[in-house]
Amino acid sequence: MKLSRPARRATLVVHVAASAGWLGLTLGLLALGITATTTGSAVTVEASVRAMKLFADWLLLPLAFLTLVSGLVLSLGTPWGLARHRWVYIKFWLTLATITATVFALRPGVGSAVTAVAAGGPLPDAGDVLFGPIVSLSAYLFMTVISVLKPWGLTRRGRRLRELKSIGQKSRGRKISSAARKSVDAERASQTA
Repeated sequence: MKLSRPARRATLVVHVAASAGWLGLTLGLLALGITATTTGSAVTVEASVRAMKLFADWLLLPLAFLTLVSGLVLSLGTPWGLARHRWVYIKFWLTLATITATVFALRPGVGSAVTAVAAGGPLPDAGDVLFGPIVSLSAYLFMTVISVLKPWGLTRRGRRLRELKSIGQKSRGRKISSAARKSVDAERASQTA
């Protein structure tokens, strides 16, 4: 499946916007988490963890899935492919890992922090509100760097596909050149006859 140029550009815009939104949202979660763990005000702690829960529940997963889906469409609809280049392959698996961590670690951690603070107790553990955003932010920054630099070259599958394509082009080139030779030979024969 090849995307047309307008479709590829539109998908790329959606992917970059969703990825930037996901990165920005994670920075916001980290700022709220730092505020919750470093302030002495119970009101500020409660407001911070409630805002984190709101962002984690309503914005984080939709942006994450939009990033994943648009990235898949781009990889499958362009020559980059999903498993042809190492940087694309690594981004795919890191995106899945961060979505999984969001569902099973970040959101439950923020939820337990909100429950503890709402019950009038202190923040249960700084790790509940800081660990998820720090890990996610590190992964997103790494994915941004490899998206720009495109390091590591082709995967084994990508090298195999490139070799098959080059063999196909060479064999088509031979057919064209032999057909061209036959045409020239026939023309020469008709001129001399």
